[in-house]
Amino acid sequence: MQETGNQQLQRKMKARHLVMLSLGGVIGTGLFVSTGYTIQQAGPFGTIVSYLVGALVVYLVMLCLGELSVHMPETGAFHTYATKFIGSGTGFTVAWLYWLTWTVALGSEFTAAGLLMKRWFPSVSVWIWSALFALMIFAFNAWTVRFFAESEFWFSSVKVVAIALFILLGGAAIFGWIPLAHSEPAPFFSHLTSEGLFPHGAFAIVMTMLAVNFAYSGTELIGVAAGETENPQKTIPVAIRTTLWRLIIFFVGTIIILSALLPTADAGVLKSPFVAVFDRIGVPYAADLMNFVILTAILSAANSGLYASSRMLWSLSNQNMISPVFGKVTKKGVPINAVILSMLGGGLALLSSIIAPDTVYVVLVSISGLAVVVVWMSISVAQFNFRRQFLKEGKSVHDLAYRTPIYPVVPIASFVLCLASVIGIAFDPTQRIALYCGIPFMIVCYGSYYFKNGSKKRGETYAEEL
Repeated sequence: MQETGNQQLQRKMKARHLVMLSLGGVIGTGLFVSTGYTIQQAGPFGTIVSYLVGALVVYLVMLCLGELSVHMPETGAFHTYATKFIGSGTGFTVAWLYWLTWTVALGSEFTAAGLLMKRWFPSVSVWIWSALFALMIFAFNAWTVRFFAESEFWFSSVKVVAIALFILLGGAAIFGWIPLAHSEPAPFFSHLTSEGLFPHGAFAIVMTMLAVNFAYSGTELIGVAAGETENPQKTIPVAIRTTLWRLIIFFVGTIIILSALLPTADAGVLKSPFVAVFDRIGVPYAADLMNFVILTAILSAANSGLYASSRMLWSLSNQNMISPVFGKVTKKGVPINAVILSMLGGGLALLSSIIAPDTVYVVLVSISGLAVVVVWMSISVAQFNFRRQFLKEGKSVHDLAYRTPIYPVVPIASFVLCLASVIGIAFDPTQRIALYCGIPFMIVCYGSYYFKNGSKKRGETYAEEL
């Protein structure tokens, strides 16, 4: 158990929970909804390349995270690693960035869920569905850690099976084994290059990388949950290996099917590209069934997101960086005050659904994507510095239960690739707002941390003089 005074989090998660938690956080709106935006911007072939590059970035970051989280399994681990191996101000900022990542993601998940419900209830406002789903996810997280883990396991299982079926049905439609609606001929892979390999230029791949990284965000939940996992030395490496190959199959395989069946002009964020594909396939009720599956997947991602953001607040409180109020837990081991504050991020869903769901959604994705990429960069730097310090202390790499391979190439490469995606959005007018919001947020975090600690030190000095 992890403690802060008598406040305890309990090690209740097994390896299957950890794998599905990571998959649950990843397979959400990033895959089911925002892929349409990426296809529009980079073209079908460019989107496939973007997701392959994104998979490489995720793999490199996870290799770095594996070494850190196995050696130091802690709940809300990212800011702890950043504090120890980069600086306390950076650790504080990273924690709030990750909290921002998931609270903003909650907004986008609930907005997307409301948009999907409009297929069946077009007269009901999106914000009403967003509020109902927010209450349900709050209940899942506020009960017990085991209840949350089990609900997430089954949520994730549904969408994993659904994606596998989608790939099989989509592949059959591509080759004409399943007929398309309106007697359309089998497309094979003609849509992949119908407008050229890169219709908007190869640089569009760099510009869309932030949206791709947002789609992959959630793999790092393995590190967040390390402190509540049974036998982390064994379960974390297994979770990393199984999660990564599943992500590559699900994401890259799915993008190939989507790109082959969905013309670029039909892509967007108002309707999931998955539903659009099934509308083109002559399978009765398939689109409605897929809409339900996607809804389940999105709620699963929101479930994981609320867990992640609340644990980050608990960890900040546990390290005495914020009020001890957020470190209080229920008798069943749930940091309830942290869950309540994190749930306020769901208010972003109501805001986006009322103002402009087709434009504000992309903005939310961009801000969340920027925050998680900065967190990934901190993981890379922390692992780089940790290994150097570890060796300086006279220890051997063979003493590490899990080692990042090809050091220092892996942490350097992961940092550079993440930095490239941040630079890329400066050239995309739609996503550029993420920089306008994200950079000031980081400055405020650093400023507030050093102002608070500076004031505290001045107070201690004044008390000593008295």
